[in-house]
Amino acid sequence: MNNAIEVKDLHKSFKKKHRERLSVLEGLSFTVPKGTIFALLGSNGAGKTTTIKILTTLLKPDSGTVTVCGFDVQKNASKVRENISLTGQFTAVDDILTGRENLQLAGRLRHLKNYKDVAEDMLARFGLSEAADRYVSTYSGGMRRRLDLAMSLAGNPPLIFLDEPTTGLDPEARNAVWDMVRQLKDGGTTIMLTTQYLEEADQLADSIAILHKGKIAVEGSPTELKKLLPQAKTEMVVKQPTLDEVFFSVIEGNIGGKNE
Repeated sequence: MNNAIEVKDLHKSFKKKHRERLSVLEGLSFTVPKGTIFALLGSNGAGKTTTIKILTTLLKPDSGTVTVCGFDVQKNASKVRENISLTGQFTAVDDILTGRENLQLAGRLRHLKNYKDVAEDMLARFGLSEAADRYVSTYSGGMRRRLDLAMSLAGNPPLIFLDEPTTGLDPEARNAVWDMVRQLKDGGTTIMLTTQYLEEADQLADSIAILHKGKIAVEGSPTELKKLLPQAKTEMVVKQPTLDEVFFSVIEGNIGGKNE
C-alpha cells in the first residue's frame, strides 16, 4: 500500500430547513501517497472541513469509499484513529496545565508507557524546554501552536491532519511552523493540510488540490498548477504565475470546468 489516503466518489450533504438538503461533497476523489504533503485548498464553504471530518472519523459520509492508513473510515474507525492525529484551526491545549503536563496527558491518552520520556523529547524537539513548567495561559500564540503540534505527534502517528495550522500567527511563528512541517515530512510522516494561505501551500505541498463545488477542480504540484493558467493571461507577464492566480481562475471557471 503506497497511499496513506484513498478517497473515491465521496458524497456528503446536510439537512436544511423545510427538509431541503445542502450538497457539500459531490463525487470527491483523490489519493495522498505516503510520506508526502498534500494541501487541500478551496473558498469558504467548498467542503474542506467536511472532508477532514470524514477522513478523521468525526463525520460519516453519505456514500463513497474512504481508506486511511489502509483502514476503511466506517468499518475500522478505531484503527484509523490509532494511526492519525488532527491539529485543528484552534489549539487544543489546556491553559491551566503546564506545557509538560499537556504533553504527558497527550501521551497517556495514547496509552504510551513511556509518556514522560516522550513529553521531554517533544519539549526539546519543539523548543519548549525552557517554558516546560510555565502554565500554557502564559504562552504566546506561536508557542501554543508548537505545543499543539507536539501533542499531535505523541506516539509518532504516521499521518497528521493540519486544518489551517498557521491561522492567526505572525510571520515569524508561521515560518517556524513551516519548518516543523518540513521536518515531519523528512522523518517520513504523511501530512494533509488545509490552508487559507496560498503561499503556505506553495511553500510546503508536494501536491495541491483545489476543491470547488464539492469536487476537485484541478490537482498537481505547485509548478504544474501554475502552468495551467490560460496563455492569454500569462503571455505579457514577466513574473512567474502565482497560486493565487490559479486559485481564482478555478473559481471563475477558467480552469477545471465551470461545474455548472
